[in-house]
Amino acid sequence: MTLTPEEDCSIQRTLDLIGDRWTLLIVRDLFRGVRRFSRIQRDLGIARNLLTDRLGLLVEAEIVEKTPYQERPLRYEYRLTAKGRALSPTLVAMMRWGDEWCSGGVAPTELVHHDCDTRLELQCWCTACNAPVTPTQIASRPGPGRILNAAESAHA
Repeated sequence: MTLTPEEDCSIQRTLDLIGDRWTLLIVRDLFRGVRRFSRIQRDLGIARNLLTDRLGLLVEAEIVEKTPYQERPLRYEYRLTAKGRALSPTLVAMMRWGDEWCSGGVAPTELVHHDCDTRLELQCWCTACNAPVTPTQIASRPGPGRILNAAESAHA
């Protein structure tokens, strides 16, 4: 079995998990500390069935965990797991792109370091050179995951 380019692409795999509007906005709300179903629904204006579906997918993907906050009646809140919190740079990158290209270069919301109130920046860095890397300086090559998948395909 040979993997298609879509199946052998981490961007496609990520989009399969979080690539729709509602899912990303739910994750954004969770980062902002909105954790309860009714509050997420009110904040986003999302239909209950869509919110139930998207939260279920996020829990199944282990991006979000469901924890009880009340016994009678039993009610849950939703919290990002380590896997979910690792999405932070992705959301920051999307926000920065939107600030530049969808908001006339003026950020509607600024992200700041909680401890010193300094505006945050997102930049790719080379770990060998310890230098910033621009988009035109980025190249790609087959990674260990692709080689592993090709080897598995050859033995199938």
